[in-house]
Amino acid sequence: MSYTVCTLQYLQFAVQRIWVTCKTAATANCTNCIYKKGGTMTEYRFTLQKYKRGSKLTCPKCGRKQCFVKYVDAEGQIAFPDYVGRCDHEHSCQYHYKPSDYFKDNPVVLEERKSWKSQTKIVQPKPTDYIDRDIMHRSLANYERNPLFIFLSSVFGEKETSRLFQLYCVGTSKKWGGSTVFWQIDRQGRVRAGKIMLYNPVTGHRVKEPRSYVSWVHTELELEHFNMKQCLFGEHLLAGYPTKAVAIVESEKSALVASHFMPDFVWLATGGIHGCFKADTVAVLKNRAVILCPDLGAKKVWQEKARLLSSICSKVVFSDKLEQCATDEQREKGLDIVDFLLMEDTPMMTLQKMIKRCPSLQTLIDQFQLELVEQ
Repeated sequence: MSYTVCTLQYLQFAVQRIWVTCKTAATANCTNCIYKKGGTMTEYRFTLQKYKRGSKLTCPKCGRKQCFVKYVDAEGQIAFPDYVGRCDHEHSCQYHYKPSDYFKDNPVVLEERKSWKSQTKIVQPKPTDYIDRDIMHRSLANYERNPLFIFLSSVFGEKETSRLFQLYCVGTSKKWGGSTVFWQIDRQGRVRAGKIMLYNPVTGHRVKEPRSYVSWVHTELELEHFNMKQCLFGEHLLAGYPTKAVAIVESEKSALVASHFMPDFVWLATGGIHGCFKADTVAVLKNRAVILCPDLGAKKVWQEKARLLSSICSKVVFSDKLEQCATDEQREKGLDIVDFLLMEDTPMMTLQKMIKRCPSLQTLIDQFQLELVEQ
């Protein structure tokens, strides 16, 4: 099956290379956060509130419900107003009012904060909690009611989709009548988290209306005081492919689809435009060759993220191929690599369209146990 030149050349290493100096060291005059030193880790004082049921609010800009995450103060001294936070709809809404913006607009609070900084105590980081691997393994079934599995089966076939789901440990949840669980498993095989998301089985897109259908396994299991520290989706694959170059995308679905088309890379996902870009999270990429593949509209944000990786990885390549070949309409929609890879029908997609026009074809395939062979 042939694909567009843009798609086939998308991840060539002959693209713009970003070599920058790491600027993640704590600075005394940083207005976006206050760093706390504890053990061997560095943590931010002001962070987005960790998810728990009912924690998300209505976005003050777009008005959508349960899609707005507030900033919180780890020291418990500052209670930010409800408009200080970030909307989940990072491409369409783009609302992100940071603590630095709040202090800039409220200089009185900033002056008070200067006195707090001198009183900041050293706080040891809480130990990371993990989810029982048996829970994860039990979810790797019931794919017949998993909307994302249903969609990808129409694209790649059930056999290949099953391989991808097993490779990345993608599960099925009972929530919302059947949804997808993206397990985050670290390099040591420990289950850090399980993100639950609902997809449309026909289009393969996330269900975002009337609200965003996203939850976490530890929330559904009602694990109180669970200290979740996320890792890159697909991180567990790094140990098995020590010499492969690593390609990083935003969404977990993108990692699955791209892994089918371009298996020469280890495909990892950050889970969002900002995602897992903390120093302790990307440390697993030490001495690896990495290529960053952001969605449309995320170029500037991810160029900044490249600064962190440049001090860790042996090579950092930033791909802006999507930006180069996209139309204005596609940029406005914030399309990702999957949208471009699937612009041309796969053989399975062509077969499914033929079966839809002539249902008896499926009977013939079943009767003679025929299999689709790609040339």
